[in-house]
Amino acid sequence: MKAIVSNKYGPPDVLELIEVEKPIPGDNQVLVKIQGASVNFSNLVLLKGEPFLARLAFGLFKPKYGIPGGDIAGQVEAVGKDVQQFQPGDEVFGDLSGFGWGGFAEYVSVPERALALKPANLSYEEAASVPMAGVTALQGLRDKGKLQSGQKVLINGASGGVGTFAVQIAKSFGAEVTGVCSTRNVDILQSLGADHTIDYTKEDFTQKPQLYDLILGVNGHKPLSAYKRILSPDGIFVHVGGSGSQMFQAMVLGPWISMTGKRKMGTFLQRPNRDDLIYMKELLEAGKVKPVIDRSYKLSEVPEAFRYFQEGHAQGKVVITM
Repeated sequence: MKAIVSNKYGPPDVLELIEVEKPIPGDNQVLVKIQGASVNFSNLVLLKGEPFLARLAFGLFKPKYGIPGGDIAGQVEAVGKDVQQFQPGDEVFGDLSGFGWGGFAEYVSVPERALALKPANLSYEEAASVPMAGVTALQGLRDKGKLQSGQKVLINGASGGVGTFAVQIAKSFGAEVTGVCSTRNVDILQSLGADHTIDYTKEDFTQKPQLYDLILGVNGHKPLSAYKRILSPDGIFVHVGGSGSQMFQAMVLGPWISMTGKRKMGTFLQRPNRDDLIYMKELLEAGKVKPVIDRSYKLSEVPEAFRYFQEGHAQGKVVITM
């Protein structure tokens, strides 16, 4: 089969499209013929080996996982003898980041707990855009952010992959949502149901008088003190992504701020979870959430997809079609 392989850390140019052995599913594994995949920030970390601490999980001197790619959607081709939830022909989607990666290839074998049935109303490419970004938004808002109906929520970086899902998920919970984005993305956020939009090229949202019960920081470089200024007295700030300095502050200063007052501030890492994948499937099939696809690339164009993605201006998701 054809697969994108990375044998060393570096820029997108280190990625190669080569022929490798087609996997054989183990007793509890599902063999999936991949029809769609997508690019996430964690893919970029795995590609570059940066920040350096990530190499403790991904391999110190070279990538432990030769075939990158976390999000997939495709069709079940074969199942191991102990698999109970799927059968050949089923359309599935899933997040492989906790199961050895391998999504930028024509086939993959993974444990059945990595997968769920694909939303019936989505194409393979649309479904492949959901698992990591959608579940990150869900877990950040619901689990870490303790989101409740009627709360005022601000999402900084609302027009990217995680952000576009977060706007819609927060609305499905009954929140009043403000999205922060650049001028060209205002219309997208309004079409997704955002109650308010703030164009960061024209005004600084941290200097406005409005207070928020929950802030999801998906992108940006503001110091924690700026976010704290616009948090309600018992509000929560959840750092999902952004600059390295912002991440450091969220990890180091966030716990101290949380212990010394009612406001809670901290960082958050998504964890693959099949139940949450099924929850996202239900939201998607109910029409409460829809994927936003910026660009689509072929498997042979994965390096180009990474070059575009790392510019940081994608509107929604960058997907790979097989």
